[in-house]
Amino acid sequence: MQSVGIYEAKTRFSALIELVEQGEEVRITRHGKEVVRMLPVRRRPVITDEQIARELEQIQALQKTVRAQAAADTVVMLRQTGRSRA
Repeated sequence: MQSVGIYEAKTRFSALIELVEQGEEVRITRHGKEVVRMLPVRRRPVITDEQIARELEQIQALQKTVRAQAAADTVVMLRQTGRSRA
């Protein structure tokens, strides 16, 4: 990652574009604060297909646990309701 001021970015714009095309991230600042971030259009994925599959499996497992707990809570509530009426 490279960080440059606006004036330098203006004078080196073509060179900065070449860096971005090579996969580099360029940040342009004004008075030390980032105002622009240039990123390549095609980047490597942040997360792989295997990671996505693993996350989906974990979500499904959690959903089953939540459903099972909700069902158990419903049974307990129904028992208590039935006992309080007797």
